[in-house]
Amino acid sequence: MKIKFFTIAVSTSLLSLLVACNEDEAPAPAPPVQTTIKADAGTDQDILPNQMVTLDGTASKGADAKTFSWTLIKKPSNSNITLSQTSTSKPTFTPDIVGYYEMELTVSSGTEKSTDRVQVKAEYPTPIIIEQDIKSDTRLFDRIIDPTKPDYIVKKDIAVYSALSIDRGVAVAFERDKALNIEEKGSVVADGVAEQRIRFTGMELQAGFWAGIKLFSPSTANSLAFTDIEFAGSRIAFTNTKAGLALFGNNKAQLAITDSKFTSNGGYGLYVQNGSVLRKFERNAFSKQVEAPMLIDAYNATLLDAASKFTGNNGRDAVEINSSDIRGTQEVSWPSFADKTPYRLLGNMAVEAGWSLKPGVTVEVARDAMISINRNGYLSAKGTKENKVTIKGSSQNAAHWKGLIIYSVSALNELDHTEIIGAGSAVIVSGQRSAVTTYGRGAKLMVKNSKITKSGGYGIMYTSDAELNSDAATTNTFESNAQSDLHKL
Repeated sequence: MKIKFFTIAVSTSLLSLLVACNEDEAPAPAPPVQTTIKADAGTDQDILPNQMVTLDGTASKGADAKTFSWTLIKKPSNSNITLSQTSTSKPTFTPDIVGYYEMELTVSSGTEKSTDRVQVKAEYPTPIIIEQDIKSDTRLFDRIIDPTKPDYIVKKDIAVYSALSIDRGVAVAFERDKALNIEEKGSVVADGVAEQRIRFTGMELQAGFWAGIKLFSPSTANSLAFTDIEFAGSRIAFTNTKAGLALFGNNKAQLAITDSKFTSNGGYGLYVQNGSVLRKFERNAFSKQVEAPMLIDAYNATLLDAASKFTGNNGRDAVEINSSDIRGTQEVSWPSFADKTPYRLLGNMAVEAGWSLKPGVTVEVARDAMISINRNGYLSAKGTKENKVTIKGSSQNAAHWKGLIIYSVSALNELDHTEIIGAGSAVIVSGQRSAVTTYGRGAKLMVKNSKITKSGGYGIMYTSDAELNSDAATTNTFESNAQSDLHKL
């Protein structure tokens, strides 16, 4: 008997079905439902300040059951705004000042969350023209974000008879030769911050384009902080003096100036007339003045600070001081500036108080001018070996200025590590020339570790009734003086 074999063809799909039917397993799970959250805070908006803004997060995608949370991320530093209804899809707020506002939307559903941000820019489209005197309390608000564009344009000389306050970030631009005058009954407060400076500038950015600011006000409110005064000084502020900012002494004008910049002004950056007061002066900078950084009186020079900068391509990098006096009952000092700027006396100076010159100070004296330490004052010029005090002529020529004369009876009169250069240009007393003179009954002076050179007369001269340290001839250095080192009258 023969056995026959048969071949049966079974398809792959049928085989798989047969195998699956024989296995004791559950069916594969269905794919998960997509519930991904995507926050959408809406489009950026440009609006006017004080105009209500409605944010819109309704375009956010995801589960029906989702929550909204809005957070204010960024606003101008002096803005006081808050968001209302932050857990809704459409909260509102009203920008209170010019600037950028940024909000973050967080959308949540269960453990899922998504964030998105929106920006609102608030500003006015055009500057305001100022053509009328200010006779009531006035506040100038920031209008345009771009700091290079003016918020206000001054088209005529403006007198301020009331309180004028200027917000951070404001730029006031002046037409040619126009001025801002803060009158006796007015005041000005222009307090910016490092990120939002205040600018007084010209419509054209050229030195001496507009007239400048004249301050007659004695108000203690007057203040400039992080404020720039630039391209002013087109007209004379006083006698032949031009300046970006001028303070006048008849009404005892006073002003606090901090962290401010004076740039490209015709004449001086700052002029302070005798009788006015720099109530506060800190960390200011002067550059590119046509003449010098400032012209002030001898007393206000004692109110300057070491950290301010006076060197920066000015016509003359020196703090210039008018012929004036130092008076008072307490010692005052001239600091040594960090940038080594010298003081420059443009005329005679009389001292009726304690006057201290700090180590590193340089005083330059104009042709034939003199320094008098009078009966009620004294001079303490005490340098160090490394940082001497220097009093010299404003020119390098020998015998350029008249000299230093001491009438004071104070035991505090002292020159220590001090250089006196180029004095004795003219007779100082009793028909004689001398770099340093101690004159009259009881007048006192201690001179040690000092150097006196290039005098047109004696090095030191003193009267028989005055007191000079007995070792003055040996404890000091004398060079290139026209006459002897010491001379007793």
